[in-house]
Amino acid sequence: MKKLLLFLLLCFVAPALASLAVRAAGSQPNSWHSADWSSSGQLPAAEDDSPAAVYVMAARTGGLKGALAVHSWIVTKPENGRYTRYDKVGWGSPIRVNGYAADARWYSNDPETLLTLRGDEAARLIPKIEAAIAAYPHSARGGYVIWPGPNSNSFVAHVLRAVPELGIALPPEAVGRDYRPFGEFVTLSPDWRDVELSLGGYAGLAIGARYSLEVRIAGLVFGLDVLRPGIKLPGFGRIGV
Repeated sequence: MKKLLLFLLLCFVAPALASLAVRAAGSQPNSWHSADWSSSGQLPAAEDDSPAAVYVMAARTGGLKGALAVHSWIVTKPENGRYTRYDKVGWGSPIRVNGYAADARWYSNDPETLLTLRGDEAARLIPKIEAAIAAYPHSARGGYVIWPGPNSNSFVAHVLRAVPELGIALPPEAVGRDYRPFGEFVTLSPDWRDVELSLGGYAGLAIGARYSLEVRIAGLVFGLDVLRPGIKLPGFGRIGV
């Protein structure tokens, strides 16, 4: 029991508190209304960029929550078409389409592009992405729970699992990506490259090519990345090469 408590303290509690301290020391918008939700200018104008494209993006969320969590979303663009952005939010109808600019800041925080896919492969996968979004089981009003999920990251993680050809997993700080309803204790990726164990998103374990090795407690992640040497810490995310 002492060893378990020491593990939790060193690998979960201490990094989370350190990340909260760093966040508290920084400057943040006072409210939702005062935050900057404008385009960050990271994506090219759709009319100037003809190839089909798929982007997965994430940005730190607002307030002290941003010390531990990001908000993620998906952007698609058919050839010679316009961007379509898909988010899950906590108000109204939760699946929001084009509620914000494709590369907009989130609570004044610039997004990070987690995946860029262009050309024929993007065109091939866009229908699969749209089908996965349409099949998302928590899209009705009331289908959003900030913790442990289903939240914005649970939604994007669902799409990434349904379309493994995208080849990525959300980062460790995407709290809610490991959410599963009780009863769905084991998830094997369609390409058999990852297996995840989940107790309703409250605790879990993952091992495989995308996650390497992760221990998950209360939505926070401690893990070791073997293929690309690194360590995953609550709040700070992945640190390594």
